[in-house]
Amino acid sequence: MSKTNAIRLLERMGVKFNTISYPVSEEELDAVSVAKKVGLDPDTVFKTLVARNEANKIFVFIIPGPYELDLKKAAKSSGSKRVEMVKVKELFDLTGYIRGGCSPIGMKKHYPSFIDETAFLFDQISVSAGERGTQIILEPTSLVKTIEAKVVDLI
Repeated sequence: MSKTNAIRLLERMGVKFNTISYPVSEEELDAVSVAKKVGLDPDTVFKTLVARNEANKIFVFIIPGPYELDLKKAAKSSGSKRVEMVKVKELFDLTGYIRGGCSPIGMKKHYPSFIDETAFLFDQISVSAGERGTQIILEPTSLVKTIEAKVVDLI
Protein backbone atom coordinates (compact mmCIF):
# COMPACT_ATOMS: atom_id res chain seq x y z
CA MET A 1 0.00 0.00 0.00
CA SER A 2 1.28 3.43 -0.90
CA LYS A 3 0.45 6.66 0.87
CA THR A 4 -2.29 8.27 -1.17
CA ASN A 5 -3.43 11.88 -0.99
CA ALA A 6 -6.34 10.70 1.15
CA ILE A 7 -4.10 8.92 3.66
CA ARG A 8 -1.64 11.82 3.85
CA LEU A 9 -4.50 14.29 4.45
CA LEU A 10 -6.01 12.18 7.24
CA GLU A 11 -2.60 11.81 8.91
CA ARG A 12 -1.93 15.54 8.65
CA MET A 13 -5.32 16.30 10.21
CA GLY A 14 -4.78 13.77 13.02
CA VAL A 15 -7.85 11.73 12.07
CA LYS A 16 -8.05 8.18 13.44
CA PHE A 17 -8.42 5.62 10.67
CA ASN A 18 -7.32 2.18 9.55
CA THR A 19 -6.67 0.80 6.11
CA ILE A 20 -7.43 -2.57 4.64
CA SER A 21 -6.09 -3.97 1.39
CA TYR A 22 -7.65 -6.40 -1.05
CA PRO A 23 -6.82 -8.04 -4.40
CA VAL A 24 -7.91 -5.99 -7.42
CA SER A 25 -9.58 -7.23 -10.57
CA GLU A 26 -11.09 -5.10 -13.36
CA GLU A 27 -14.33 -7.09 -13.18
CA GLU A 28 -14.86 -6.44 -9.46
CA LEU A 29 -14.31 -2.74 -8.80
CA ASP A 30 -17.76 -2.12 -7.33
CA ALA A 31 -18.25 -1.50 -3.60
CA VAL A 32 -20.23 -4.70 -3.00
CA SER A 33 -17.39 -6.82 -4.44
CA VAL A 34 -14.89 -4.87 -2.33
CA ALA A 35 -17.01 -5.50 0.78
CA LYS A 36 -16.91 -9.25 0.12
CA LYS A 37 -13.15 -9.20 -0.40
CA VAL A 38 -12.46 -7.36 2.87
CA GLY A 39 -15.18 -9.05 4.94
CA LEU A 40 -17.28 -5.95 5.64
CA ASP A 41 -21.03 -5.41 5.57
CA PRO A 42 -21.72 -3.98 2.08
CA ASP A 43 -23.86 -1.24 3.67
CA THR A 44 -20.73 0.08 5.42
CA VAL A 45 -18.63 0.27 2.24
CA PHE A 46 -19.41 3.64 0.67
CA LYS A 47 -18.76 4.53 -2.94
CA THR A 48 -17.79 7.98 -4.17
CA LEU A 49 -19.76 9.33 -7.12
CA VAL A 50 -18.97 12.51 -9.00
CA ALA A 51 -21.71 14.44 -10.79
CA ARG A 52 -22.29 17.80 -12.42
CA ASN A 53 -25.34 20.03 -12.53
CA GLU A 54 -26.93 22.08 -15.28
CA ALA A 55 -24.47 24.93 -14.62
CA ASN A 56 -21.48 22.55 -15.00
CA LYS A 57 -20.75 22.67 -11.25
CA ILE A 58 -19.18 19.49 -9.83
CA PHE A 59 -20.51 17.69 -6.74
CA VAL A 60 -19.42 14.58 -4.83
CA PHE A 61 -21.96 12.10 -3.48
CA ILE A 62 -21.01 9.30 -1.07
CA ILE A 63 -23.50 6.45 -0.75
CA PRO A 64 -23.53 2.85 0.51
CA GLY A 65 -22.24 0.35 -2.04
CA PRO A 66 -25.40 -1.68 -2.71
CA TYR A 67 -27.50 1.37 -3.62
CA GLU A 68 -27.95 3.69 -6.57
CA LEU A 69 -27.77 7.45 -6.25
CA ASP A 70 -31.22 9.03 -6.49
CA LEU A 71 -30.47 11.82 -8.96
CA LYS A 72 -33.53 13.82 -7.93
CA LYS A 73 -32.47 13.74 -4.27
CA ALA A 74 -28.91 14.58 -5.29
CA ALA A 75 -30.11 17.58 -7.32
CA LYS A 76 -32.29 18.82 -4.48
CA SER A 77 -29.50 18.36 -1.91
CA SER A 78 -27.07 20.33 -4.06
CA GLY A 79 -29.56 23.11 -4.88
CA SER A 80 -29.55 22.11 -8.53
CA LYS A 81 -32.32 21.59 -11.07
CA ARG A 82 -30.71 18.33 -12.16
CA VAL A 83 -27.44 16.42 -11.85
CA GLU A 84 -25.86 13.75 -14.00
CA MET A 85 -22.87 11.52 -13.44
CA VAL A 86 -19.59 12.67 -14.99
CA LYS A 87 -18.09 10.42 -17.62
CA VAL A 88 -15.47 7.92 -16.40
CA LYS A 89 -12.89 9.48 -18.75
CA GLU A 90 -13.34 12.83 -16.93
CA LEU A 91 -12.89 11.40 -13.44
CA PHE A 92 -9.10 11.57 -13.21
CA ASP A 93 -8.84 15.13 -14.51
CA LEU A 94 -11.50 16.30 -12.06
CA THR A 95 -10.44 14.38 -8.95
CA GLY A 96 -6.96 12.92 -9.41
CA TYR A 97 -8.46 9.46 -8.91
CA ILE A 98 -9.56 6.66 -11.23
CA ARG A 99 -12.71 4.53 -11.31
CA GLY A 100 -12.57 1.96 -8.54
CA GLY A 101 -10.12 4.09 -6.58
CA CYS A 102 -11.95 7.40 -6.20
CA SER A 103 -11.76 8.66 -2.63
CA PRO A 104 -13.93 11.49 -1.31
CA ILE A 105 -10.81 12.59 0.62
CA GLY A 106 -7.91 14.47 -0.96
CA MET A 107 -9.30 15.21 -4.40
CA LYS A 108 -7.35 17.63 -6.62
CA LYS A 109 -9.95 20.28 -5.84
CA HIS A 110 -12.48 20.65 -3.03
CA TYR A 111 -16.00 20.04 -4.35
CA PRO A 112 -19.25 20.35 -2.39
CA SER A 113 -19.77 16.89 -0.91
CA PHE A 114 -22.85 15.07 0.35
CA ILE A 115 -22.93 11.80 2.28
CA ASP A 116 -25.97 9.62 2.71
CA GLU A 117 -27.45 9.75 6.19
CA THR A 118 -27.26 5.95 6.54
CA ALA A 119 -23.52 6.34 7.25
CA PHE A 120 -24.51 7.26 10.80
CA LEU A 121 -26.16 3.88 11.38
CA PHE A 122 -22.62 2.50 11.80
CA ASP A 123 -19.69 3.19 14.14
CA GLN A 124 -17.32 2.96 11.19
CA ILE A 125 -17.61 3.08 7.44
CA SER A 126 -15.21 2.40 4.61
CA VAL A 127 -14.30 4.55 1.59
CA SER A 128 -11.64 4.22 -1.07
CA ALA A 129 -8.17 5.27 0.00
CA GLY A 130 -7.57 6.77 -3.43
CA GLU A 131 -6.19 3.70 -5.14
CA ARG A 132 -7.64 0.42 -6.22
CA GLY A 133 -7.01 -2.25 -3.60
CA THR A 134 -7.06 -0.10 -0.47
CA GLN A 135 -9.95 1.07 1.71
CA ILE A 136 -9.94 3.56 4.58
CA ILE A 137 -12.04 2.67 7.62
CA LEU A 138 -13.08 5.58 9.83
CA GLU A 139 -15.94 7.04 11.84
CA PRO A 140 -18.60 8.75 9.70
CA THR A 141 -18.22 11.93 11.76
CA SER A 142 -14.50 12.04 10.94
CA LEU A 143 -15.24 11.76 7.23
CA VAL A 144 -17.89 14.48 7.36
CA LYS A 145 -15.52 16.86 9.17
CA THR A 146 -12.56 16.08 6.92
CA ILE A 147 -14.35 16.76 3.64
CA GLU A 148 -16.89 19.26 5.02
CA ALA A 149 -19.77 17.12 3.76
CA LYS A 150 -23.46 17.68 4.30
CA VAL A 151 -25.41 14.70 5.62
CA VAL A 152 -28.51 14.13 3.47
CA ASP A 153 -30.87 11.47 2.09
CA LEU A 154 -29.42 10.32 -1.25
CA ILE A 155 -30.86 6.83 -1.79
